[in-house]
Parts: sequence; C-alpha cells; structure tokens
Amino acid sequence: MQTIAVIDFETTGSSPSQGARATEIAAVLVEGGRIVGRFQSLMNSGAWVPPFIEQLTGISNAMLADAPPSRAVMHEVMRFTRGCPLVAHNAAFDRGFWQAEAVRADCEPDAAHAFACTLLLARRLYPEAPNHKLGTLAAWHRLPSAGRAHRALADAEVTAHLLLRMQADLRERHAALCEGGVDHALLCTLQRLPRRQMNRLSAGSAPPG
Repeated sequence: MQTIAVIDFETTGSSPSQGARATEIAAVLVEGGRIVGRFQSLMNSGAWVPPFIEQLTGISNAMLADAPPSRAVMHEVMRFTRGCPLVAHNAAFDRGFWQAEAVRADCEPDAAHAFACTLLLARRLYPEAPNHKLGTLAAWHRLPSAGRAHRALADAEVTAHLLLRMQADLRERHAALCEGGVDHALLCTLQRLPRRQMNRLSAGSAPPG
C-alpha cells in the first residue's frame, strides 16, 4: 500500500531564487484512505520575517529565534518522508523550497520525492468550483480543518483531506481508470492532461503516458 506525504511550507517570501527562506514545514502521511502520520516544525534559517508575512502566517522573528536550525529540520523531515512520493497544493511553490532547503542542508536526494499538485488536479476535477485556492476548495467540499490557515500543519492537513476527496471522486467517476487504485503515478498523469480530456476518461479511455 502506497504512502503519500503531503507537505506545506511557510516562508519569508515567494521564491528561494529571490532569497526567500522557509520558516515552517509540515508533512502529513496518507495511506489507505486516511491520515497516518504528521510532522511539523518551525525552521530557523537566520532569515528575517517581513511584517506582512508575520501578519499572514502568525510566525514572528521571535518565534524563529528559538526554533531548530533549518538544516536539522530538513534532515528530520527527509527521514520522515523517506520513500514517499509528495503532494502539495500549488506544488511548484513547495517544490522550489523543498529543493532549495534540501540543497542548503546537504540532504541526500530521494528518488521517490516527485510532486503531484492538488491545485492542478482540482482545476481538472472541479472546474465548477468558485476558484481553486485551498481555502475555497476546503469550504466548497466541507473538508475537516483545524488550526490557522497559512500555518504549515493546518494547510498540509487540509491538503491531505482534499487529496483523499480527489481519490474518492476519481474512483467514483472514473472506475475503469482506477481499477489499480489512485496512486501517485496516476495523479501525476492526470495533472498534466488538458482539462477537456478529463471528460473522455469517464468512458474508460486510458490517459496518455
């Protein structure tokens, strides 16, 4: 049975290429249709948190002063997710920080750590949704939520529940396609499909490889 790790970062800015650093990471393990594990930690990289980011996330410079070093946190979360493919909402953002922080920490790459994106999947599965922001989808689907939005663990848990909902909807709508289960490889294939092709899958046609 496949275990998928759903991750979320909070950061000082939008891109590591512009000098932004991670301030918090969470990973939620999903297996067999349920959440089976959680990891969360603040990360002290020495970077300064701008006031508007502190207001958005609630993470202050004072909080990070007492947090473990980013290097230690990345090694710990790498161990926690070892062998698990990854999922994130707007995965391009989280993948960028995952890779940048892992390089800074001299973490050994894990070939299993490919990303699927619930944002891309939501655009294909739920075109009728008001929009495809995580908070909107959570409210629209009435997903369980706990904690403050824009904190890593709360957002990772909501994303995990969204993933579970997507897997259930795929099994219901596209049973022929999902006979072998809704695994990470299938999610990665579906997120690359042109949106208009999703309807064709209901007839049981196979997606392109």
